[in-house]
Amino acid sequence: MATKIIVDCSTGVTTEVELTAEEIAQAEADAAAYAVRKAEEDAAAAAKAAAKASGEAKLAALGLSADEIAAL
Repeated sequence: MATKIIVDCSTGVTTEVELTAEEIAQAEADAAAYAVRKAEEDAAAAAKAAAKASGEAKLAALGLSADEIAAL
């Protein structure tokens, strides 16, 4: 079973409590939402990298050197 740890900072007492069904469902929903958001961010980063590489290739095809492209 999934548990959570509760620490009372004023007394230093630590208690381990089982998660409720609602807390488990929320944790699962949060994990799924994170996975979707992470996949979207990864796809956006890949698209940006592809666009940058394409742009650099086009500039190189126009005759710019690697140093000139990097200076842009």
